Amino acid sequence: MRIAIMGSGGMGGYFGGMLARAGEDVHFIARGAHLEAMKASGLTVKTSKAEEFNITAKATDNPADIGAVDLVLFCVKTFDTEEIANFIKPLIGSDTVVISLQNGVDNEEIIEKIIGPGHVIGAAAYVLAKIDSPGVISESINWKIILGERTGEHTQRVEQITKAFEAAGQTVEVPDDINVAIWSKLLGITTMAAITCVTRLPAAHIFSCPETRALTHGILDEGISVAIANEIAIPDTLGDEFKALFDTFPPNYRASMYQDLENGRRMELDDIIGVIVRLGEELGVPTPLTFAAYASLKPYANGKPAMPT
Repeated sequence: MRIAIMGSGGMGGYFGGMLARAGEDVHFIARGAHLEAMKASGLTVKTSKAEEFNITAKATDNPADIGAVDLVLFCVKTFDTEEIANFIKPLIGSDTVVISLQNGVDNEEIIEKIIGPGHVIGAAAYVLAKIDSPGVISESINWKIILGERTGEHTQRVEQITKAFEAAGQTVEVPDDINVAIWSKLLGITTMAAITCVTRLPAAHIFSCPETRALTHGILDEGISVAIANEIAIPDTLGDEFKALFDTFPPNYRASMYQDLENGRRMELDDIIGVIVRLGEELGVPTPLTFAAYASLKPYANGKPAMPT
């Protein structure tokens, strides 16, 4: 397949590198020093399995240089979704598929309104990767990617994309209801983003303290209640599954939102934590713990606030 990676940071760079190594025709869209490094020296990917490889990267900052593709992996921050959906129009042909690998639950609808109906497939990727340095991606967690038509159909295009990811060494699931998968990922991310950002601590300290552990579980439970009230068919076992999963996280794990907080960057606060608070208010579901985390972080939403003089 001819594939474009829109946003070649941690997630996009990792999947793009793995797909390119497996023989797919991958084109990376990036900017700045990362783009220049890929042009000069290719893309290096380091995995949690102690693998390291380098590929020759076809990289640009202009989608028009690439033209129509079979598949776009849409890997940008949620607050950039509308702008970038317009930006990728040169990549869209009549049969192009777009997969959002973003956080949040509204991205597919936003993208589809801009590029037209029938192009967007739902997805949830349980992968943690980051840019180590320009042109170098490191992956620390690679659990699975979940794909599916938003209608619940099992289609040939989903099967083709599944095979491509599997050939690239990824574990792929195709559920009957992709919305459950997208929401389930949001619940996990909301919980860990809230607790790691508020405490400024990694998983080892969070889960070794009974009070902080209980707070983490309480935030998760609030999110699950909101999802159920929003008519998402959350499995009864999801809460216990996530709580067990949290205990397997690397001791130094922090949510990706923490990296933005630490570096004074704009955060996806409203689309990850705020969405639970907002929907809770609309649906009459109390979310006091999630609200406390959201309110504590709100002053940092657009970067570290300047201190008064």
